[in-house]
Amino acid sequence: MPEPMPGPATGSRTHRLRVVEVIAETGDAHSLVLQAPPESTGRFSYRPGQFLTLKLPGADGGAAARCYSLASSPHTGEPLKVTVKRVAGGYGSNWVCDRVAAGDELEVLPPAGTFTPSDLDADLLLVAGGSGITPVLSIAKSALATGHGRVALLYANRDESSVIFRDELRELTEDHPDRLLVIHWLESLQGLPAAHRLAAALAPYAGREAFVCGPGPMMDAAEQCLRALGAPGDRIHRERFFSLSGDVFDVPAPAPAAGECAPVEGGSTADVELDGETHTVLWPSGIPLLDVLLAAGVEAPYSCREGACSACTCRVVAGEVKMLRNDVLDDQDIGEGYVLACQAVPLTDQVGITYS
Repeated sequence: MPEPMPGPATGSRTHRLRVVEVIAETGDAHSLVLQAPPESTGRFSYRPGQFLTLKLPGADGGAAARCYSLASSPHTGEPLKVTVKRVAGGYGSNWVCDRVAAGDELEVLPPAGTFTPSDLDADLLLVAGGSGITPVLSIAKSALATGHGRVALLYANRDESSVIFRDELRELTEDHPDRLLVIHWLESLQGLPAAHRLAAALAPYAGREAFVCGPGPMMDAAEQCLRALGAPGDRIHRERFFSLSGDVFDVPAPAPAAGECAPVEGGSTADVELDGETHTVLWPSGIPLLDVLLAAGVEAPYSCREGACSACTCRVVAGEVKMLRNDVLDDQDIGEGYVLACQAVPLTDQVGITYS
């Protein structure tokens, strides 16, 4: 079950992080080294493989939100670092690469995401394509720094000039020659990484827990290959890149707490346990639970608000709800009562929710 991340500090859902350095990793990929102010440092502890949600100025004059994976490791003492690769026609990636400079400040939500190993001591198989190396590198560095297992990384790129973190990967293999194997796959030499072509490279590691990130077709090919080699589906983890269509930083207008007015017709009442406190809120029919909590001033965790990242995961302990969208939770999670607060709407008059 994905472990939900805690929400931002009380009174502030977002935090301003200073850009202390911009690193040109390749011709079209930049890393931003970030520093949180002292009062926000605790909100930016994270697990390897997680991401940050950045608030950017929107093309229409409003605000835009983009999620970028952390390439840094929480176990090596290095500062926060996200890496952004230009996407043709992509507003957010091009704005970051063209406009962000050292000394700028960015408004950021705390780390989120479930693309992270439960055991950094285990042997791992990592498969990345292009900028998909970003969370994968975080996992690799963390496993090498704190664990004792072996790590095999297959990294696919168009050609040698598009290999992000080339020097860092080389240094890691030199520092851990008995534990880290990096297999570079260059389409200019080996063709597209189709399932049948990947089999020989991945077969020796198919029994390991696998983490796959990159373009959709590459992830499909890697998963198809691993399943054909006998890898169980629950040991293959994929990280999805997604663009946010709305402003996740927009907070609904304050709403009255339960007891301050009559229940809304067709709505419900929810008792929500979060951080040791129980909040009772009116829950109008058709309104996502997260919106109701934020409007009531409850500092509930969230990131994408589009059912794609699991940062707002909670569990139903009484009553029933349904989800409007779910791209993250599997059937087992749902069977155990887990839901996404940003997509959950009530089906019964009384609902009990816990974030523990």
